[in-house]
Amino acid sequence: MNFYHKHPYQPFIPKNATKLIVGTLPPPRFSIQKLKQGDVDFCYGCIDGHLWKILNEIFQLNLYFETSDIAIQQRKDFLTEKSIGICDIVASCNREKIDASDLGMKNIKLRDLNYFISKNPKIETLLLTGGNSKNGPEYHLRKYLKTKKIELIPSSLDTPRIHNFSFEDTSKVFRKIKVVSLTAPSGAANRAVGSNPTYKLLKQKNPNFNTFDFRVLQYKKFFNQ
Repeated sequence: MNFYHKHPYQPFIPKNATKLIVGTLPPPRFSIQKLKQGDVDFCYGCIDGHLWKILNEIFQLNLYFETSDIAIQQRKDFLTEKSIGICDIVASCNREKIDASDLGMKNIKLRDLNYFISKNPKIETLLLTGGNSKNGPEYHLRKYLKTKKIELIPSSLDTPRIHNFSFEDTSKVFRKIKVVSLTAPSGAANRAVGSNPTYKLLKQKNPNFNTFDFRVLQYKKFFNQ
């Protein structure tokens, strides 16, 4: 089997966006419109994912988690109010197995991220929903920037890792972009969270502290900046 997995959503970028959430692809079912109960037909709408649950907790949004127009509009309203856009870096790929694994992606086509940054002159931060593991958002960003002969320069190697890159946009304006590689909001990253020294310390202080709480603390810092 060779499944063509195309990103089902165009980038959603409010006019005044200062941050971009950058991931890879939603699960294949979103591309063929076979949604599960609780899925929202929008970016990061997978009921099994945690991005919107984390943001719901941080900002007390009272979001609906259902396949409805109001659930979509709630998310768009939040992003517009907070000047946050979403522009995943993967446009399409092929899969032999129909699942959401980043590792299963083949023949990957990337979006021209700098084009979207150029069109939105206030963007100054990329919030990656994952790191540099194979086919993760940072992994693809590195490959993309390499094709543009742009260097990704480390700023902090703590969790989450922070980098910067600079480029001249289509208006001939020199831009410096901050890149934050957040802990992935999927359950697949829980093992890595469990071995994180900061998580272990917080868990020791409070046995009820869990991997979701860890993400909430981390995301709050960068979504509120």
